[in-house]
Parts: sequence; C-alpha cells; structure tokens
Amino acid sequence: MYTLHIANKNYSSWSLRPWVLMRMLGIAFEERLTPFEPGSNRERFRRFSPNGKVPCLVDQGLAVWDSLGIAEYLAERHAGVWPADPAARAWARCAAAEMHSGFVALREHCSMSCGVRVQLHALPPAQADALRLELDRLRELWTDGLDRHGGPYLAGAAFTAVDAFFAPVAFRIQTYGLVVDGAAGAYAARLLALAPMVQWYEAALREPWRDASHDAEIGRAGTCLADLRAPGA
Repeated sequence: MYTLHIANKNYSSWSLRPWVLMRMLGIAFEERLTPFEPGSNRERFRRFSPNGKVPCLVDQGLAVWDSLGIAEYLAERHAGVWPADPAARAWARCAAAEMHSGFVALREHCSMSCGVRVQLHALPPAQADALRLELDRLRELWTDGLDRHGGPYLAGAAFTAVDAFFAPVAFRIQTYGLVVDGAAGAYAARLLALAPMVQWYEAALREPWRDASHDAEIGRAGTCLADLRAPGA
C-alpha cells in the first residue's frame, strides 16, 4: 500500500492535492501526518521526503515527491488520474501545470487556512490589480473547462487530477470570501461539497496544532472574522 506523507490539513494546500485525488479515485493509501513546527521543517521532512517538503508518496521504498510528480506517478498505475480523451487530457495537464507554477498573487495574499474566515486588507493598487487579474483568469479557466468538456468537473464527467490541483483554491475562496461567480462559483461550491473535501475540512477543524508563521502570514493579509478551529494545544 502507498504511504502519503502530508502536513497540517488546515494549512497544507500542496498536501491536499494528492490526498483528495487518491480519495476520489479510491486509491488506497496510509496517511502519515507530520505537523509543521516553529522554524524550518526541512530536516524533519527529509526523513521521508528528498526535498524536505510535503507531500511525498512512498511506494515500496520509492519516494515520489511534489504533487505533480505524484499525480504523474499514479497516472502510470491507475486509470482515471487524467481524462481518457486526448484533447481533454492535454487541456487538463495544461490547466494543472498553470496552477502548479502560477497564481502567485493568490498564493501570496490568500494563504490556505481552512478553519478561519478572513476579510482581506486593502492592497496597494499594483497588488490589487495582480490579484484581480488572477481571479479573472481563474474564472475564465474554470468556465472554459466546464463549457468545453461538459462538466460537472473541469475535464468532463469524472473528477481527475486537474480538479485536485484546484481543490485548495476552493478553500481559499471560502476562507477569504473571494468573489468567483457564475459557473466557476458553482464549481467551487461543488468541490467543497465532495465527501473527501468535507472529511479534510472537518479534520482540519479538529487539529490542535497552530503554526505561527502561517497564522502571521494570514494576519498580515487581513482581519480574522471567525476562527472555527478547535482550541490550540
């Protein structure tokens, strides 16, 4: 059986990608969660991950790191990771890669924290424009995928890796009250309602751990309106 190493469900958007993909496709794995700690986690994570980061999938002693690398490794062994149709598969890979390497402003100003609700501070004009452009691109990309492939998922009738790569964005939309309307907004709500996403969210709320650096980053971005998490340890 695979072992999937992840970090805190409340914060770790990268961990969510392979986790929700494997849950949605029914690929069995053992979860190993190592919480973030103050300072660098690199040496602790290097005990199981070559780059000292999460997620990391271990298969019979072979470590596969980075969420995109994990998706491709699974695709060689399991049907359904990417769409069967070549055109849909090409679109899905491009969209997933765009998410993997892009949307810098969204990451910078809207760090993932499932269990809080945040009102963003007013941004300087250049930063506000960058975030607005990325939200416009997100809406455009999601709408294109849904229209092009018929939905309800981005590349067609089945959940695939491209949906997993955008799953953390659905939590960011919920946390920060980001305006993503129309078919794209409905898609975000659809992701949040998936059983594995609900399971991840409920587990995130139960976590006793707090990571000061993540919380400070969120505090710099906006005002916390609600903290739905269990009391910290």
